[in-house]
Amino acid sequence: MQKMKKIAVIFLVTISFLSCSEYQKVLNKGEVTDQYKMATKMYEAKKYGRAITLFEKITPSYRAKPQMERIQYMISDAYYQTKQYSLSSYYFNRFTKNYPKSTKREEAAFLSAQSYYLDSPIFSLDQKTTHEALTALQGFIDTYPNSDKIDEANKSVKELQYKLEKKAFETAKQYYHIEDYIASIKSFDNLISDFLGTSFREEAIFYKFKASYELGIKSVVSKKEKRLNDAVKAYDKLKRNYPESEYLKDSNKMLDDLNKELVTVKELIATIENK
Repeated sequence: MQKMKKIAVIFLVTISFLSCSEYQKVLNKGEVTDQYKMATKMYEAKKYGRAITLFEKITPSYRAKPQMERIQYMISDAYYQTKQYSLSSYYFNRFTKNYPKSTKREEAAFLSAQSYYLDSPIFSLDQKTTHEALTALQGFIDTYPNSDKIDEANKSVKELQYKLEKKAFETAKQYYHIEDYIASIKSFDNLISDFLGTSFREEAIFYKFKASYELGIKSVVSKKEKRLNDAVKAYDKLKRNYPESEYLKDSNKMLDDLNKELVTVKELIATIENK
C-alpha cells in the first residue's frame, strides 16, 4: 500500500513537471497561435496566473482580430478570479465598450461593477472606489433592469451606501470628540441631508444636539445666547422626530442646563448694557 502511494506521488510530480515544461516552452518560444491555445487551456484549467501571463503577451498580436473579444473577456475574468479587482473592473469595462453587441456584455458590465464593489475599502479609508462602484452598479441597474443580477446589484448598492453613511457619521463624531463642535454640527447636518433614510439619523440628531450644547455652554458671552438658543432648537428637533428616543433622558438634563445658562447670560448681558 505504501509503495502504491509513493508511485502515485512520483506520477503526479512527473505530470506536473512535464506540464510546467510544456507551458514554459510555449511561453518562451511558442508561436502566437500556440500561446493563444495554451492561454485558453490554462484559463479553462483555472490556472489564472499562467493564463494572464500568456494573454498579456499575445494581446498586441490579436488586436482587431476576431479572437480578441474572447481574449479580452478571459483576461478580465482571470483578473477577477485572482481578486485583482482594480484590473478586472478596468478590463471588463473596456470589454463592454469595445464589444457592445457581445452576448457577454451584460455579464461583463455586472462583473465590472462588482469588481469595484469588491475593491471598496473599509469605511475609515478613502472612499473614491466606493463612489466608482456605486456609479457602475447604478449604471448596470439602469441599463439592465430585467437582469437576473438586479437583486445582487441592489444589495451591493445598499452595502456601499451604508459604508458611506457610516464614514460620514464617524467623521462627524470624531469632530465632536476632538471638540471641534462647529465642524461636528455641520458634518451631522450634511449626513442627515445627504442620506435621507439613514439608519444613523436618530443618533446623528442627538450628537448634533450634544455638539450644539457644548458649543453653547463653552462660548464667549458675545456669542453665547444665540448658540444656546441653537442648542435648544437642536433638542426640539430630537424630541419632535423621536419622542420615544432612548437619548431623551440625558437630553432633558442637558436642556435644563441650557435654560439655566440662558437665564444667566441674559442677566449678564443686561447688566453690561446698563453700565
